[in-house]
Amino acid sequence: MATPRRTRGTPAPGLAPDGATALSALAGVGPRVAEKLAARGLETLQDLWLQLPRGYEDRTALTPIRLLQPGVAAQVEGRVEAVERGFRYRPMLRVALGDDSRATLVLRFFHFRAAQAAQFQPGVRVRAYGTPRPGQRGLEIVHPSYTLLDDADASGLGDRLDPVYPAVEGVGPATMKRLIAQALDRLPGDEVLELLPPALLREHRLPGLRESLLTVHRPPRDADVGALLAGTHPAQRRLALEELLAHHISMRRQRIARRAHAATPLADPALAERLREQLPFALTAAQERVFAEVHADLGQPVPMLRLVQGDVGSGKTVVAAMAALMAVADGRQAALMAPTELLAEQHLGNLRAWLEPLGIEVAWLAGKVTGRARSRALADVADGRAQVVVGTHALMQQGVAFHDLALAIVDEQHRFGVHQRLALRDKGGEGGRVPHQLVMTATPIPRTLAMAAYADLDVSAIDELPPGRTPVQTVVMAEGRRPELIERIRAACAEGRQAYWVCTIIDESDEVVAQAAQATFEGLSAALPELRVGLVHGRMKAAEKQVAMRTFKEGGCDLLVATTVIEVGVDVPKASLMVIENAERLGLAQLHQLRGRVGRGSAASSCVLLYQPPLSAMARERLETMRETGDGFVIAEKDLELRGPGELLGTRQTGLAAFRVADLARDAGMLPLVHELGEGLLRDRPALAERLVERWVGGAARYASA
Repeated sequence: MATPRRTRGTPAPGLAPDGATALSALAGVGPRVAEKLAARGLETLQDLWLQLPRGYEDRTALTPIRLLQPGVAAQVEGRVEAVERGFRYRPMLRVALGDDSRATLVLRFFHFRAAQAAQFQPGVRVRAYGTPRPGQRGLEIVHPSYTLLDDADASGLGDRLDPVYPAVEGVGPATMKRLIAQALDRLPGDEVLELLPPALLREHRLPGLRESLLTVHRPPRDADVGALLAGTHPAQRRLALEELLAHHISMRRQRIARRAHAATPLADPALAERLREQLPFALTAAQERVFAEVHADLGQPVPMLRLVQGDVGSGKTVVAAMAALMAVADGRQAALMAPTELLAEQHLGNLRAWLEPLGIEVAWLAGKVTGRARSRALADVADGRAQVVVGTHALMQQGVAFHDLALAIVDEQHRFGVHQRLALRDKGGEGGRVPHQLVMTATPIPRTLAMAAYADLDVSAIDELPPGRTPVQTVVMAEGRRPELIERIRAACAEGRQAYWVCTIIDESDEVVAQAAQATFEGLSAALPELRVGLVHGRMKAAEKQVAMRTFKEGGCDLLVATTVIEVGVDVPKASLMVIENAERLGLAQLHQLRGRVGRGSAASSCVLLYQPPLSAMARERLETMRETGDGFVIAEKDLELRGPGELLGTRQTGLAAFRVADLARDAGMLPLVHELGEGLLRDRPALAERLVERWVGGAARYASA
């Protein structure tokens, strides 16, 4: 659920004094920086107060090199013993560092300039920070952050943990820290900031808002580092409680507002039954149950807002098609919106194959539909000739007018903002009526959390797969076996099959051990010269991504190297092998989503989880779970059970809501209290409830009826 944006220049009523001040009031924020920050929803001082660190670096102490532990970030200081420049697959710089503990650590760089390499002369003092890992010659840190010290330099250590903030494109980390520090200097007292009742804070031993914000942004030297890294520090729990409360109130108000609207009852199942009879397969019991729930909702004079969650391949689109036919049978229209052209085209192909034999016209509206084709599609939608319309964001543009939209279907709704979903809903606002809404997601949500995450929706689950689907065999493999994996890909592609190789970052990033997609693409292209290797990642332009994905889908590429942008949607039946690199860095839900890209054809399919040893106990259990089960709901429950102290990776990848500090898995124990408090505030203190929603969610008045 994306946070709705306020109109610039209109401070919202829930902001504390000074909180509504535009960021241009801060030193160093000119028009260009302001624009970069605004693109991330950061427009006021309060937005920066709530831009919380995603982690911390402890630079308050030095660790002797001999005492370093693999996987545990640390700061060291020593003298350069040797420098080696090499070139295997790409340039590389190795710097050996020794200290008084008579041990050596290697600093390894892939990206460096000649002048930078020249700094590392034997005998030079270096202070470096990063996460050690086993290398060929003992422990090494890849791309540490470092400072060169001269012999007279007695640079003191920091007196508090260093916060690490989420990256903002075009704004460097040092600038971000400086701006947040300026914003915090303007933080008012609790008499202005505090919204939660003092008795509640005392009862649950939680600090006030001002103290919580300062502790999280500027942790003192004696802070509980483990609790801060795990997100369980009292200051974080206090912020998480308020954020969860705001989201709960926001969604409850949306549900109440929705019941106040009218919708056209759709009660004739005749066309849906005709489709069921013509399908070349029988519906599963789960599909039958979910369609019965949708059918009952559509027959009501109030708008349906139902979430259908089900694993990749569980048959959500068939249920959506039958729901669309309920609208067509009543002489009205249905629209299906998907987040990418490729996914929308996939839906278009399925719906045309199923509905055109019934004499139903399916129109196509996307960014690439232009000229006469676009004019004709718009005319067909406006006069009602197009009974079912499939498209992307293009469906919500101003020039699109429906004749009588009675059902809006949104696929992978977490990829759209609330305001985008509203724009589609508003297309059907004839005579005060709004369309029914059916929302689909392939990200299974633990049953214990579904109602908390979607308090504004009724939730259905398609929790069984159609018979005959080939299960994907999952193999867990250490990074050292990469050469045999490359041979396996060569053999599979020689048989006419296709493969994915998924990397978890685009470039080698500082202090993160992962292969870059670009480097992997170059390495695999060199190792497999007979194969056509493609590349797709999140920093490519949308059109470039579409071309790369379409080429792969149409068989013009044998091996696709990709970041996790391929997680949702593409159906490539010939793709029967997937490699996920640095799989230990991903959450279970995301690993499962990625694995769902293979096993969509008749060929036996495999997913190889390639990991960088050593594995933590938590990572080992996650990978073992992936090996043992292909059931998305079992995996979602296990994901919830496994998340615990120190388990940060994967927590924000479930596609639920864009929380700043709360984590639905970690903070599930707070939900009963959140429900109780939320209902009480809505009933007894609606103005306070409004301010809470405005602080954490924003745009409350406009979006209450989403």
